[in-house]
Amino acid sequence: MTTVLFACVHNAGRSQMAAAFFNTIANPRKARALSAGTHPGDRVHPEVLTAMKEAGVDLSGAKPTRLTLDLAQQAQVLVTMGCGNECPYVADAKRDDWPLEDPNGKPIADVRAIRDEIRSRVEALIENEGWR
Repeated sequence: MTTVLFACVHNAGRSQMAAAFFNTIANPRKARALSAGTHPGDRVHPEVLTAMKEAGVDLSGAKPTRLTLDLAQQAQVLVTMGCGNECPYVADAKRDDWPLEDPNGKPIADVRAIRDEIRSRVEALIENEGWR
C-alpha cells in the first residue's frame, strides 16, 4: 500500500481536493491519499465545497490537518502545492510540486478551473504509477 500526501498551506483547498479525487479514483488496495497543511485553516473553503459538490465529491466533513514530520513520514509520495520550503523533507519519498493557484476567495469559475486541473493531475499520477 502506497501513501500519497498532498500538502498545501491551509489544507483547505488544493490538497483537500487532490486527496478526495485520489481516494475516489485510485484502487484502495494499491494506494491511499492523505492531505495536510503547514498552517491549517479552520475549515475547507466554502467555494471549494461548492466546486467539489458539483463534481460529485462531498467535502463537508473534511477538516484541515497540520502537516507534521510524523505525518509526512507516513508517505512514500509527497505532492506539494504552494508550501515551499515549509514542507518537510522526507527521505526516500518521491516528491513533486504542483504550481497551482490557491482557490481561497476566488470566483467559482476560477475554483472550477483549479479543481479540474487538480483532477487531471491526480488522474495522470494514478495512471503513471499503476494505482487504478
